[in-house]
Amino acid sequence: MKFKREKYIDLLMYVLFQASSRPSFGKTVLCSMLYFIDFNYYEIYGELLTNETYIKSKKGIKPIHFREVSQDLIENHQLFFRKEPYYNRIIHKYYPLIIPNVKFSPKELEIINYSINKLIHNNASSITRYAIKDPPIIIANLDEEIDFRYVFSRNDEYSILTNSFI
Repeated sequence: MKFKREKYIDLLMYVLFQASSRPSFGKTVLCSMLYFIDFNYYEIYGELLTNETYIKSKKGIKPIHFREVSQDLIENHQLFFRKEPYYNRIIHKYYPLIIPNVKFSPKELEIINYSINKLIHNNASSITRYAIKDPPIIIANLDEEIDFRYVFSRNDEYSILTNSFI
């Protein structure tokens, strides 16, 4: 699978445009949201939206292209990064400096918006507690790739097929 860089950038910028103003929306929530969008899309349509590879790490979900892509966007003045206090911790916040050009199909946008709306109220702790119980993450070993094919092992709490999406 070839990484769909432009689609990933579009998704990243769109999610940030929708959610970055929320005080609790930092890197952990963002990366988890990208994971759930990609995996929810796979569960419905049998393909990943961005072909990103996600790694199970001690700190949650790690998209392997995130650092490179976000750095490029910062250098090109499309994204702004800063560390901000959030209660008794510091979170890594990203803000879009441009209005994203939405190039998603209606079916892509439907999954993206469903996933954002479902997860937007989380902070890093709550989304991590939620994510670690998703079967693809449970099955993956620490520091290894999360296999998207395990979305079909999801239970009712995580499956987009058995939730109110359809």
